[in-house]
Amino acid sequence: MQRTTILISSPLEEEHVARIRAMDPKRLEVLFEPGLLPPTRYRNDHGGAPFQRDAEQAQRWDALIRRATVSWDIPKAQDLAKMDGLRWIQATSTGVGQHVRRLGLHDRDVLVTTARGSHAQPLAEFVFMSLLSHWRGLSHLQAEQRAHRWERYCQPPVAGRTLVILGAGDLARGSARLAKALDMHVIAIAREPSKARAHDDLFDEIVPPGALHAALGRADAVLLTVPHTPETERVIDAAAIAAMRPGIAFVNIARGQIVDEDALIGALRTGHIGFAALDVTLVEPLPSDSPLWDLPNVLISPHSASTVLEENERIVEIFLHNLECWLDGRQADMRNVLDKALMY
Repeated sequence: MQRTTILISSPLEEEHVARIRAMDPKRLEVLFEPGLLPPTRYRNDHGGAPFQRDAEQAQRWDALIRRATVSWDIPKAQDLAKMDGLRWIQATSTGVGQHVRRLGLHDRDVLVTTARGSHAQPLAEFVFMSLLSHWRGLSHLQAEQRAHRWERYCQPPVAGRTLVILGAGDLARGSARLAKALDMHVIAIAREPSKARAHDDLFDEIVPPGALHAALGRADAVLLTVPHTPETERVIDAAAIAAMRPGIAFVNIARGQIVDEDALIGALRTGHIGFAALDVTLVEPLPSDSPLWDLPNVLISPHSASTVLEENERIVEIFLHNLECWLDGRQADMRNVLDKALMY
């Protein structure tokens, strides 16, 4: 029986590697040498800290990558060039379309599956941590507490506000569910509004991209959840921002390239956008001289809103399901297969 050889190409906790090994030892060989992988800076750190293999380590790593037919995570470009036997990659992120294209994988006979489904809940928690702290005046309360001042005040409720979500997929689902629990009105902007989705009931309206500006004009908050593709690049430009209501709240958990960042900064400075929570930016890490760091109405998250302690556990569950399908020759049943043409 020919065994499938899996390379763990990015840091992964030992207990998860053991689960992969235990799935089908007769048909699987798992190549995992943590000493050849970058040291982690935090749990679920897929990239690892800056790391350089010495000559002996580089030779050992080179021998490993040449044997792999399956890779846990997307290997580096220089490694991919040597992996002639590679047939499938299980990515640890959802929005990998641009990365796959940059690496030339769109032209290779290599299946790519993503981590879609593992990040919706933690990202939704970040979205509503941000929106509720803004709308319910957390900074005001903290300032009043520091001043030892007790002055009652009144605010509009969250219930009844309108959330416009750019996208109608898994990330939109997670946030829409919390929005509906707060009695908000949810409008999704979808490439295919009539497409049947299991979570369609979470959206009060689903409208096409051509209705984006009209929807933005009704929004109390806008949330970006779409992948970065040629169609979505800078879709939130100066004209889209001008279509928004003054004082709108803006949250981006998608990709920084979806937004004209200069136009966003200008709108934040004037208050046209009253508040922004950004888990992603155009350049990452965010340069130290970016105005976004110091704007008082901006919350910066270092692309970490999706990273929770259980992240790798959830991705491994996806991988194990896909691995069983792969071994049984049921590729049609694999989850989260990347459409390389659509880039998601």
